[in-house]
Amino acid sequence: MKNMVYKGKTALEYAKEANDALMKKFAPEDLPPKGHFHYHQGVFLSGMQKTYELCKEEKYYEYIKAWVDSVIAGDGSVNTFDKGQLDDIQPGILLFMLYKRTGDDRYKKALFTLLSVVRDFPKNEEGGFWHKDVCPEQMWLDGLYMAGPVCAQFAAEFVEKEYFDLVIFQALLMEKKTKDVKTGLWYHAWDCSKKESWADPVTGLSPEFWGRSIGWVPVALLEELDFIPGSYKNRDELIRLTTDLIRAVCKYQDEKSGLWYQVVDKGGMEGNWLESSCTCLFVAAVCKAVRNGFLETGYLEYAKKGYKGILDRLKYNENSVIIDNICIGTGVGNYEHYCARPTGENDLHGAGAFLIMCTEIAKTQTYLNY
Repeated sequence: MKNMVYKGKTALEYAKEANDALMKKFAPEDLPPKGHFHYHQGVFLSGMQKTYELCKEEKYYEYIKAWVDSVIAGDGSVNTFDKGQLDDIQPGILLFMLYKRTGDDRYKKALFTLLSVVRDFPKNEEGGFWHKDVCPEQMWLDGLYMAGPVCAQFAAEFVEKEYFDLVIFQALLMEKKTKDVKTGLWYHAWDCSKKESWADPVTGLSPEFWGRSIGWVPVALLEELDFIPGSYKNRDELIRLTTDLIRAVCKYQDEKSGLWYQVVDKGGMEGNWLESSCTCLFVAAVCKAVRNGFLETGYLEYAKKGYKGILDRLKYNENSVIIDNICIGTGVGNYEHYCARPTGENDLHGAGAFLIMCTEIAKTQTYLNY
């Protein structure tokens, strides 16, 4: 990690460039999907919030607030989200900062609305959240990020400890159902009913290790661990499963580029390609796990290599940074399904992941006094 000023810029400067590029492209109320309280905006704006926490430039706070105010009614009701999918819970992570700073009860009311949806969300027979009401009985790795961090912070801020128990239970169940003993990687999804076309008829597992879905897991769990008290039951298990997964992922980093593949364990196979958003998430997770004392400092070499690999890919157009090779959203499928997914430039998934990575790099360098 030493001397990670790359091409004359610090990690925080790269983060600010990415924020500014998206702010130039979209007015806050126009972030896609416009008018919808959804994780596409939420992951990008949570990265912006992390940038703001480091640089304290008010334009970032004002942009976040403007978007939230465009999708939450004046009485604090949230009429722009789908109660049937975990994806629409994730932007709730933005509300804590707004409530603390303004004292406006609209944000508190919105949080309690969202968290009541999580508490009562449909579950399969083993107690795992369905990913969506249109995906009954299915658990997807993505869901740990969509609902987990906001639940953990809510538990801490409002002394609602049941939400600590909830996030720990969901993570441990997901590991139990999706972890592959041979590789240590987690399959993208598990169908409790074993009825989906992609589900193994015996295990219910999907067939592949999709990069970004795996990346959400340690990023989410490390955020949860910021709020779960040190002596809390099964907290150590959460740390253990997080570091186990990061160690497994690091084995599959591409040696030449420093990046990770769309289908993580099949680098070099025909059709597979190096994907930006999962790489950013893996780098961020390594940095934070090391900084928190959960992983050995030697793992920062993987982070350094991945970070450089992403920066080497950046392009510029009219003084705006472009992050490319970002997989757009995807369902669950086979190898060909993931490899055939279209890519986007400055897609909000990838922009958010890039911001999370850059801010974690910046905090880790500060922590190590580099």
